Amino acid sequence: MSGFTHFDDRGRSRMVDVSDKPETRRIAKARCAVTMAEPTLELVQNRRSGKGDVIEVARLAGIMGAKQTAGLIPLCHPLPLASVEIEFEAATEPARIEIESSVSTTAKTGVEMEALTAVTVAALTIYDMVKSVDRAVEIRDVRLVLKDGGKSGRFTGRQ
Repeated sequence: MSGFTHFDDRGRSRMVDVSDKPETRRIAKARCAVTMAEPTLELVQNRRSGKGDVIEVARLAGIMGAKQTAGLIPLCHPLPLASVEIEFEAATEPARIEIESSVSTTAKTGVEMEALTAVTVAALTIYDMVKSVDRAVEIRDVRLVLKDGGKSGRFTGRQ
């Protein structure tokens, strides 16, 4: 097998060789939701959690997670990230916090995994910080919503 595959000609795992690809500006955005009881959402919004400002801790954790993606996901290339931004929006019916990450780089491969890792780690941090008051918290709908740059061009997923 050749080309951009994680398997060599003998079927063994390998990191894809991207050395012949040009460096281009690449961006990826991912989203997910953390559902919770309404009183829990109010605690988070009013910064009254006993563990501190849940949103700011989750933002920092998501950024740090994006930077560690190559160490978490087998065969993922380590990338120099140009920017990582994470936004949070509270919503109701059901009570939830929507999380969106935006990650960019100038590199030979894309940052989809970093964007997905960022929202997932942010969501897990919210879960960890509120689980003592709400055991029914759920992380839902982790998805890529945008990928742009590189040879394969633009992808727009479900918002």
